[in-house]
Amino acid sequence: MSPAPGQGCSYQSRTRNDPMYGTASAGSRWLMLELCGGWGHSAFLQSPACIDPTLGRAIVHRAEKAGMRVAAIRKHGRRPATRRWRWFVAHSDPGREALFAGEVGDPAEYLTLDLDGHDGERTSDPMVAICAHGKHDQCCAVRGRSATAAIDAAYHDFTWECSHLGGDRFAATMLVLPEGLCYGRVDSTDAAGLVRSYLDGRLHNDVLRGRTSLPHAVQAAQYFAREASGEDRIDALGPLSVDRDGATTRVVLDAGPSTVTVTLGERMSEPLLSQCSAKVEGSVRIYTLVDLTIGR
Repeated sequence: MSPAPGQGCSYQSRTRNDPMYGTASAGSRWLMLELCGGWGHSAFLQSPACIDPTLGRAIVHRAEKAGMRVAAIRKHGRRPATRRWRWFVAHSDPGREALFAGEVGDPAEYLTLDLDGHDGERTSDPMVAICAHGKHDQCCAVRGRSATAAIDAAYHDFTWECSHLGGDRFAATMLVLPEGLCYGRVDSTDAAGLVRSYLDGRLHNDVLRGRTSLPHAVQAAQYFAREASGEDRIDALGPLSVDRDGATTRVVLDAGPSTVTVTLGERMSEPLLSQCSAKVEGSVRIYTLVDLTIGR
């Protein structure tokens, strides 16, 4: 059942105008595995029609032990008569980005994949993954599938639905690999346009939650620096240093011949429900801009 307006977590988040910057889930290495079919609340542990839960648990444990984020993926639209088992491994650290792709004949082979991606081929195409995990959150089902349809119509070859990415209240959420660019509320903008900009090496700061391989403070600092300068190149404003001093964090960003120094404060939000299924309200951290200085 779809959430009624004003009841779903994403509707409430938009009403509150929750800031999205600095909220991208952590992850510098990603393992994306095709599980064709319906997913339970946990795609790998509660989707017996797709994968044996014991096998799914072993796959997740192996990936997490290796320090990887793992997510299920599937193509948008009607489920095919013949299942396929495609996979992607992404390295998202700035300057060392890489995306490897391959396919196995049986999901049991996911358990023995080389987690560096060397069992597959390096691909120059990105992977665009939009959370459409309805059993995990109703807003992801409604908003995620809508956004996926719009992007898939323009970029079918590298567009996928994916399982939970985090930040359900920002649905529809999208991850672009290998860079690990995490977007929110993509259904409220030109979703396919976000991908067009990406292919041109550009990003949209207004709906960017951050880059998953960077600390949250750096994500927030980059947001404020881009907002002030209009800089929209994906590879710009890399972090040079991060120093915390009491209640503030000082982030120095590379701005070509000069630098941008962003000083951040923090505050806690009013208690909120971060997912449609959440029963207990909790506060979340919000970064605030204290000072921004350009120059060495």
